[in-house]
Amino acid sequence: MIKQLTQAGIAAFVLVAMLYAGSAVAHGKVSLEEDPCVRKIGENMVHLSAYQPQYDESGHYCTDIPLAGDTYLVIDLIDSALRNMPVTVKVSRGGEADGETVMQLPVEYHPDGVVNGISKLEKGAYSVIVTAEGIPPLKYQFQLRVEMVDYMKLLRASIAPVMGLLLLAWLIYRLTQSKRFREWRTSRR
Repeated sequence: MIKQLTQAGIAAFVLVAMLYAGSAVAHGKVSLEEDPCVRKIGENMVHLSAYQPQYDESGHYCTDIPLAGDTYLVIDLIDSALRNMPVTVKVSRGGEADGETVMQLPVEYHPDGVVNGISKLEKGAYSVIVTAEGIPPLKYQFQLRVEMVDYMKLLRASIAPVMGLLLLAWLIYRLTQSKRFREWRTSRR
């Protein structure tokens, strides 16, 4: 009985570890197609990175920015076709493209493939629109969240540990209710 419970406990631990590890996918360890910071229209892709060196010199963010303040937005024009088109970037307050404009970069060619700008972002939701003036025009949209808690991420990260604890509690309960365990406990007294 003890051997079976030990095996079940180990299996439960391995299952919980596998489920929990899946929620810890890092930004830099995924392919471009799976990267949440990449937007794709046809064969053309752009990548957004946000930096706040006043708080964290090495930290870079995508759509969830932890603190309000000066934010460096860097858009990488991944495909060379975009480097030969005039590109503009607009940052609007609120989750919609037609909100109050916080920052707008002029329409320019970027042969090096990098578009960057600095914007002071307060707490709230923002929309970043990258427009390539091609035929037809290509619009890439990113939704930024500044100093906001993402409750879905929090919920997903906590499901596996909670399930593991519930399973462990159930196994301990089953063990303490078993006849062999009770007999073993009474023999030890």
